[in-house]
Amino acid sequence: MSWISDQLLHLNGALVLVVVFLLPALESSVFLGFVIPGETAVVVGGVTAYYGRMPLWAVLAAALLGAVIGDSVGYAVGKRWGDAVLGRIPQRLIKPAHIRQSKELIARLGGRAVFTGRFAAALRALVPGLCGVSRMPYRTFALWNVLGGMVWATGFVLLGYLAGASWHRVEHYASVAGWVLVAVVVVAIAVLLLLKRRHERRAAARFEADPQAGGGAGEGGEAGEAERVSAS
Repeated sequence: MSWISDQLLHLNGALVLVVVFLLPALESSVFLGFVIPGETAVVVGGVTAYYGRMPLWAVLAAALLGAVIGDSVGYAVGKRWGDAVLGRIPQRLIKPAHIRQSKELIARLGGRAVFTGRFAAALRALVPGLCGVSRMPYRTFALWNVLGGMVWATGFVLLGYLAGASWHRVEHYASVAGWVLVAVVVVAIAVLLLLKRRHERRAAARFEADPQAGGGAGEGGEAGEAERVSAS
């Protein structure tokens, strides 16, 4: 991967912008993310901006557009041909139960799955297509896709820009940082879901203990309103 990064760094500024756009765009649309993580090109783009070969805003724009457009293509491919493609994959590689569980997870998390998946290469290659397969509304997908793309592109471009000449050191930790962020987000979501479930259970327990509590209040309000109307 360092060899690839070195080759990218020796390209002229315009070609670097093309690569910064293409690698994120091809991650989920043609599953390139399993081979070359898009953040490799994005970090190198930040380094070229550090050396003054390209404006920082241009690198940020190329990375963001590549991320958003590529995931949108992945979503469209998944929605149109996803089930057929998944059905042809040998079960020893991806079990049908795992596909079903992934669909259920996306259905439960909604757009949060799109945002979380943006920060790990393997998830970036799969999540957009699975969102299409799961028939997630495109409006929901697009909103979280743009939010995740903005955070991801800004973070990794600035990582390369701020690292400057020491970019080789941070490149090694870029993918690790992505997985750590995914873990943090997943844990936060899990905690929120547990708290929500606990609240629902307590509300159900209160209702079972006194099922007339809610209705009684409503009836009392209606009776009071009737009395006020008759009095007037």
